[in-house]
Amino acid sequence: MHVLRIARANSSFTSNTILSTTPSNTTKAFTGRRLRLSKSASYSTISRLNSPSPTSTLPIVPSRRTPSSLASGTEAVCRARTTTRTMASLGAPYEKRHKVTVIGSGNWGSTIAKIVAENTKAHPDVFEPDVQMWVYEEEVVIPKDSPHYDPSIGDAKQKLTSIINNRHENVKYLPGIRLPDNVIANPDVVDAAKDSTILVFNLPHQFIDNICKQLRGHIVPYARAISCIKGVHVSDDGVSLFSEWIGDGLGIYCGALSGANIASEIAAEKWCATTIAYDPPPMDASRNPSPRTQSPAANQASFDYTVTPANQTHKDARGRTSKVELTAVPDTFPPLDHKTFKALFRRPYFHVRMVSDVAGTSLGGALKNIVALAAGFVVGKGWGDNAKSEICRLGIVEMIKFGKEFFGQTVNTATFTVESAGMADLVTSCSSGRNFRCAKMAVERGVSVADVERTELNGQLLQGTSTAKEVNSFLKARGLEDEYPLFTAVIGILEGRNEVDDIPDLVAQSEDWDLNERTLFRARL
Repeated sequence: MHVLRIARANSSFTSNTILSTTPSNTTKAFTGRRLRLSKSASYSTISRLNSPSPTSTLPIVPSRRTPSSLASGTEAVCRARTTTRTMASLGAPYEKRHKVTVIGSGNWGSTIAKIVAENTKAHPDVFEPDVQMWVYEEEVVIPKDSPHYDPSIGDAKQKLTSIINNRHENVKYLPGIRLPDNVIANPDVVDAAKDSTILVFNLPHQFIDNICKQLRGHIVPYARAISCIKGVHVSDDGVSLFSEWIGDGLGIYCGALSGANIASEIAAEKWCATTIAYDPPPMDASRNPSPRTQSPAANQASFDYTVTPANQTHKDARGRTSKVELTAVPDTFPPLDHKTFKALFRRPYFHVRMVSDVAGTSLGGALKNIVALAAGFVVGKGWGDNAKSEICRLGIVEMIKFGKEFFGQTVNTATFTVESAGMADLVTSCSSGRNFRCAKMAVERGVSVADVERTELNGQLLQGTSTAKEVNSFLKARGLEDEYPLFTAVIGILEGRNEVDDIPDLVAQSEDWDLNERTLFRARL
C-alpha cells in the first residue's frame, strides 16, 4: 500500500490527511524518484494524522468535490514512501523498545552514559530504561577523600565495574559525578551489546578494530550506531571516518556526534550544545523520514515523501553506494530517525542539533586541532585577539575546502560555519584546548611543541600534531600543499622548517582567493 501525504493546495481536502492507494490504481512506472497518479486513480481510504490509532482508517465520504477532481485540475506529482503503517509520534505504542549500549567508560563515555540513561528513563515507551556501559575492567583504589571510601576495605583494590554498579560513580574517570542507577557497568562487551539496537561508541580510536572484531556476528543485524570518537584517520591513501570503521566493521550504519563538548563541564550539567550527524538509511527512512523543508507552488498539490524502493542501497559519506548491505530496523520498533536520536541525547543542559552531514561533522572534530595549534602559536607570540581571529577564519576556510575537495557535495558548508561541530568546537579549541595551550606554552618558553608534550602530558600525545602530520603527508602526495597554506604552515613550524613569524607571509596567498564555493571548494573525487 502506498501512503501519500497531501499538502493542501487548491483542493477540498483538509490538510494533514493521508490517502491510501493500492498499486492497481496507480501508474506502474516510477520516473526517477517520483510517482505520478493518473487521473483515474481511485482512493479507498482516508486516515487522519491525528487519528487516535496510527493505523485506523475511515471510509471515504462523498463530498462536493471528489478526489478525482484534484487530479483533473492539475496532474498530481507526488513523492511517496512505501510503508505498511502510518507515521506515529515518538510516544506511539510499539511492540518493542530500543536497548542502548555505550561502548566505553572514560570521562566522555561515562558522561554520555549519564545523559543517555537519563533519557531512556524519561522515554520508557521508546527505550528500555537500563543502559549497558562496557567498561574495560580495572582494579582501582578508592581515595580516602572520596565519599565512597570504606575504612573496612581501606586501600584494597576493587573492580571498577563493581564500584560503578554499587556506588554509581566512576571514581577513576569521572569522580564526583553520580551516574543514574540505570547505568549498568559490564566488563563483557559482547554481553553488554547483546540485543542492543543502538550502540554508542566512545573509546580511543585505536581500540575500534579490536572491539568490532569481538562484536561482529554478536549484535542484531539491524542495530544502528553513533560514534562520539572525535577525529578522522588520514593516510597517503585517503581519509576515512571512524564512523565508517565502525559501520564497515559491524555491517551496520553509524552516525557521528561532535561539538564543543568538554566532558567535565557537561557532566556537571553546564549548558552547551552538540551536533549529531545521522543520515537515515533508505530502508529505515522509508518508514519515517527525517523532516525536509518543502515549498510547493500555490496551485499545485504537493506530496512530501520520497519514494524509497525496498532494494535501494545506502550511500556512504562520499555519496557513493555503500559496500555495507544494511538490514532495515523492524517496524515493531520505534523508527530510528532524527526525532528518536534527539530524544536519546538531548537534555536541558545538553542541546542537540541534528544534521545529515556525517563527513563534515567528523572532519570538524579533527581539523580544528591543526587550527588550534596555529592559534596557540600567534597568542604565544603576543599578537593578540585579532591575529587569533584571523587564524580561526583561515582555519574554517581550509576545513571547508578539505571537506568539499575529498568528500564532495555530501559535505555541507553550514556544518563548519553554524554547527557546534564546526565553529563552536573551533572556538573552544582555540581558547582552552590542549593543542592551543601547548602551542602557546612552546612559543612562550622558546621550545618545541614536542618538548611540551614530553614534559606536560604524562606520556600522552596531542591530537593536533599527529593530525597535522597525516594531513600534510596526504596533501603532499597529491601536490596540494600550496592550496592549504595554514595547514602547511603549522607542519612547517612543528618540524622546524618555519618560524611563527613566517605565518603572515605563508598564508598571504589566501588574500587573493575567490571564496565563491563553486571555485574554491571544488570537489576532487
